[in-house]
Amino acid sequence: MSLSPRSKPRRRFGALLTRRERWGLSGPGWVLILVLALSAAWGFVLNICPFLAVTQRVQSDVLVVEGWLPENLVHTAAEEFTSGNYTHLFTSGGGWSRIGDGDVTRTWASVGANRLRAAGVSPAAIHPVPCRFTERDRTYISAVAIRDWFRDHHIDVRSINVVTEGLHARRTRLLFQKAFGKDVSVGVIALSGEGDHWKRWYHYSDDVREVIGETVGYLYAKLFSVV
Repeated sequence: MSLSPRSKPRRRFGALLTRRERWGLSGPGWVLILVLALSAAWGFVLNICPFLAVTQRVQSDVLVVEGWLPENLVHTAAEEFTSGNYTHLFTSGGGWSRIGDGDVTRTWASVGANRLRAAGVSPAAIHPVPCRFTERDRTYISAVAIRDWFRDHHIDVRSINVVTEGLHARRTRLLFQKAFGKDVSVGVIALSGEGDHWKRWYHYSDDVREVIGETVGYLYAKLFSVV
């Protein structure tokens, strides 16, 4: 079937260039695209914080508390341990600088353990598990240290719950799951002292930076394996 006169391509310069008719968005089409884009953006604004600050517990007698947890949340973490069906509490985290690297007392695992003892948790139940200092993949490296501690002590763990701060929760669970593998169920508990503050996160520049940073961090951990 031959092309109609209006749809035949026009050629110039010895057929090196051609000109054809094409479909393009009309004014209403561009309006629809804009409305969809704005709807998606508003959906992100409303849902990103609940998505990142997820709490999903699994049945376990092992609780891991990230040692860098802010001090104002430590009592809540202690309450999670005492009120839950836990028998062991582990704190994770490495040093905060290369200075003194290798000194276990200068690690977030040690700091977190001391804070939990001060909050009333029995010292006999707390096991600080420090990891080496690193400037990247800190959560994953600390999860690997916990995993290796279980292996070194010949303890078969099938499930754990991890306590962390708010927006870091989904990324924490993802990285602990990558460290422990599919045979271990990983739950997560997001603690926050902000109340309803995060419902208006887009009003504050510091919160905008944190939300965007955690979103990018989660996507990076999800799409690019650290294993």
